[in-house]
Amino acid sequence: MASRYYPCLLPAVSEPCEDAVLYRFNWSELIPLRLWGRTLGLQTANSQFLLEGMPFRIFGGSMHYFRVPREYWEDRMLKMKACGLNTLTTYVPWNLHEQERGKFDFSRNLDLEAFLSLAAKNGLWVILRPGPYICSEWDLGGLPSWLLQDPEMQLRTTYKGFTEAVDAYFDHLMPIVVPLQYKKGGPIIAVQVENEYGSYAKDPNYMTYVKMALLKRGIVELLMTSDNKNGLSFGLVEGALATVNFQKLEPGLLKYLDTVQRDQPKMVMEYWTGWFDNWGGPHYVFDADEMVNTVASVLKLGASINLYMFHGGTNFGFMNGALEADEYKSDVTSYDYDAVLTEAGDYTSKFFKLRQLFSMIIGQPLPLPPMIESKASYGAILLHQYISLWDVLPSLLQPIKSEFPVNMENLHVNDSSGQSYGYVLYETVIFGGGHLHSRDHVRDRAQVFVNTMYVGELDYNAVELSLPEGQGFRQLRLLVENRGRVNYGLALNEQRKGLIGDIFLNKTPLRNFKIYSLEMKPGFMKSLQHVAGWSAVPDYFVGPAFFRGRLWIEHQPQDTFLKLQGWEKGVVFVNGQNLGRYWKIGPQETLYLPGPWLRKGSNEIVIFEERTAGRIIQSVDIPYLGRTQKFGRENGPRRNESPLFHRWMQKLISLH
Repeated sequence: MASRYYPCLLPAVSEPCEDAVLYRFNWSELIPLRLWGRTLGLQTANSQFLLEGMPFRIFGGSMHYFRVPREYWEDRMLKMKACGLNTLTTYVPWNLHEQERGKFDFSRNLDLEAFLSLAAKNGLWVILRPGPYICSEWDLGGLPSWLLQDPEMQLRTTYKGFTEAVDAYFDHLMPIVVPLQYKKGGPIIAVQVENEYGSYAKDPNYMTYVKMALLKRGIVELLMTSDNKNGLSFGLVEGALATVNFQKLEPGLLKYLDTVQRDQPKMVMEYWTGWFDNWGGPHYVFDADEMVNTVASVLKLGASINLYMFHGGTNFGFMNGALEADEYKSDVTSYDYDAVLTEAGDYTSKFFKLRQLFSMIIGQPLPLPPMIESKASYGAILLHQYISLWDVLPSLLQPIKSEFPVNMENLHVNDSSGQSYGYVLYETVIFGGGHLHSRDHVRDRAQVFVNTMYVGELDYNAVELSLPEGQGFRQLRLLVENRGRVNYGLALNEQRKGLIGDIFLNKTPLRNFKIYSLEMKPGFMKSLQHVAGWSAVPDYFVGPAFFRGRLWIEHQPQDTFLKLQGWEKGVVFVNGQNLGRYWKIGPQETLYLPGPWLRKGSNEIVIFEERTAGRIIQSVDIPYLGRTQKFGRENGPRRNESPLFHRWMQKLISLH
């Protein structure tokens, strides 16, 4: 075992951390595998937590199984233990577990039971956050997009169409969760009721409904809610402990919890260790000393804490969320978050500073940190073949014919569950040119072509284009990308994608469309390998097109990062796995490619490029997430807080 560890220097932690050591806890017996014959669970008494009747404080860290390759789950858990944490928190993404209505998936990287059992094996308790809404900078806050097929849908309320879907989902989820509760011998010591509902608060009966949906299906552990300060009083539900979320510890913030619940332990459910990035913005970083000093201050006040995030991971595929305040901003593929561990699971200075802090409080030696995984630089990879999207259409895709434009979610695909992610191509016939106007019906970004000639883009800001005149009938094509649904705020019900209404040419609405669903699922990508028409890449080519090449690996594959300098905007697939989006506007310049997704020998790389393609991509051993900007209350974006002035704030708070 010794070869798996290495000694590390622990940077000094500045004041007031030393004052945080009020007394030392010995939790050596309070781990999942050593507590048998359990009866009491996590309780609250005299303003403190008790676990099996013994004083207990939650030192937690967030890590999401769906953002981390399964092969690395245990490594990240061992690093949690080595940092001094005793509890893991995770969300559960409904939109991955039920991608199509009535079809549930808890396998492979979505094997929640395996993940929770592994946490128990490694001595970690679990706070489960099953939603149904999770926020988390995740598409539609984890809600499945097929809910939006109902034009009257009211998400996160007791609207019948929503509660029926939640009930069906919980009927499949809870049988997995219930046996893994503390009182049944599992690691789950608490379950969160919904998530940050105080910042939504559209239905006073909704939180009670979610609570009862959990209790009726066998949840017996301590219930919690989670809100920021302004949402606390609006997100309460009787019988659940209120917890608070923040990054800056304002004076009296923890005492404010006493105004909504008296004589209860104080818990910070989300202490934000960093922040997420949006396309076109900077890469936010949060000072390590400021972070650890705030954690120390929270502990000095006797509170429990959960680090959001301990390890952020990656928004693989098309799963990133978006913000909508003064303007729409989609999140980048990386969920590095400037967290305690990097996107690839490596240590940061935050890890060692926190480890030193927690070791001063815990009355037992901490495990040595596991060795980090080596990263590889495989060099230049030539993309030697390409096929135009226009050549792919006849071979692989059957169009849907409709008189009117149809939004993505209401397309008759995926057993009538609609299309959730990716692109939709809308084709119609026009005569002549003129003035094209979207009436703000493009969600989120459309490339416009006449036949195969690119003529411009339509999005939230650009709503009109001039189409060139021409002879006879021509095809007008709009390739529309869903860049990610908003995951926070009051606009969740308006997150339909594609064309959500009429497009006008010379003030006349266009009709008679052929609509192609381009979700780029694994089956489509596999069929793409065998389609006729691949040819050598010319010296200059403009997309949209698919490009492919091979990465040959001689030895055991290692993590690497793909740098797409010279490429404009698109998506990368490696051995059929969707790594996520790239975009030259940054900040993110490399995509994380986990070693377990590679194999010895030949690895196929396919890139869907929307516009300007390069000839090569680079495999490098160091990520580059872009130009940095120090994050703080004065200069970073945030989620909105109070439902009372929510709409007003949406216009003002792209920065704070």
